[in-house]
Amino acid sequence: MALPWKLHGDGKTVAAREIVAPDERLTWPRMIGLGAQHVVAMFGATFLVPLITHFPPSTTLLFSGIGTLLFLLITRNRLPSYLGSSFAFIAPITAATAAHSMGSALFGIVAVGLLLAIIGAVVQLTGIRWIELLMPPVVAGAIVALIGFNLAPAAWGNFKQAPLTAAITLAAVILCTVLFRGLLGRMSIFIGVVIGYIAAVLLGEVDFSAIAAAPWVGLPDFSMPTNPLSDAAATWGVLPSFLPIVLALVAENVGHVRGVAQLTTPDVNKMTGRALLADGISTMIAGMGGGSGTTTYGENIGVMAATRIYSTAAYWVAGIVAILLGLSPKIGAVINTIPAGVLGGVTTALYGLIGVIGIKIWLDNRVDFSKPKNQFTAAVALIIGVADYTFTAGQVTIGGIALGAIAAIVVYHVMNAIARWRGTE
Repeated sequence: MALPWKLHGDGKTVAAREIVAPDERLTWPRMIGLGAQHVVAMFGATFLVPLITHFPPSTTLLFSGIGTLLFLLITRNRLPSYLGSSFAFIAPITAATAAHSMGSALFGIVAVGLLLAIIGAVVQLTGIRWIELLMPPVVAGAIVALIGFNLAPAAWGNFKQAPLTAAITLAAVILCTVLFRGLLGRMSIFIGVVIGYIAAVLLGEVDFSAIAAAPWVGLPDFSMPTNPLSDAAATWGVLPSFLPIVLALVAENVGHVRGVAQLTTPDVNKMTGRALLADGISTMIAGMGGGSGTTTYGENIGVMAATRIYSTAAYWVAGIVAILLGLSPKIGAVINTIPAGVLGGVTTALYGLIGVIGIKIWLDNRVDFSKPKNQFTAAVALIIGVADYTFTAGQVTIGGIALGAIAAIVVYHVMNAIARWRGTE
């Protein structure tokens, strides 16, 4: 069977103003190298999520690779993207695991994936206009921002355990971003973790005993979600903190699809529904087996923008490599040795960056904050999210991310409706 990519030019060079389209490729040695670049670009963020949430890193890597290949199939090989671990899941996973068990968190992940898949199917049938009406830029930006800022206490919790190591890691992340050009600059998180890890080793903070005992090849640890029929409190009770995450995943996917479309062809936007559907299915499969929820990765879109190579062939390579890494327990054991200080340093930057991405949504869409409806939408949602307001009714607890997301939608639409009715815009 013929492969679905045609050779771009001579397969060796890309002219200054050219791009390699999704259905094109360079020579296979070059595509394998580019696929490896995408693995490195996603690796730093993808393995941090299981480390923070205490999920098995190898399992998460395996399902991120499987999810990427499914994404390519569902989007008909027309939308280049990598599905890595989503930081939006960290807060609800941590809360569900602390209150109940890992199985409860996995049930929440599966539920989010199902809802996202349903939204994707509806978008594919009806178009994306209704999402734009439900979540205008001021609402989408507020939801993404509050997810990042809500995690600030978690970053401090790790940072204070080893302040020196954390400070070295954070400094390395910041400096590498401006010291290096191209791919190395985009890998600042990964490089910062490596430098912080070396510092932790020198300071005697790393325990290597588990690495020697781990085999090179083997299946990762799989876990199943809690059965909702056997423990309703530990399953249905966690949904209020998980389901609002779908709003952030929709915003991320839509933004990434548009980013690829701007530099390739507007026809890519027609894949938005399929992208949401694919990410939803990937998240469900990951949750069923013990992996974290997935999302399209901005790190990899950045690599494409830098290299001008949008070939989906590179992502097939990246997905396969991620699966192979997931089948190595020794790699997982190495990742698990990363100490709290390194995590504290890198998450101080990462969680802040998530918040800033929300602010960037406001700037990119020129949200007018002279309008009270925009002011109050952002203000109320952010305070609820940052302070982590919590509402409890019986066995159901709704945390700051859920309440903040609900507040952003309700405040905006109520104020907008009344302002139009009263003519007080």
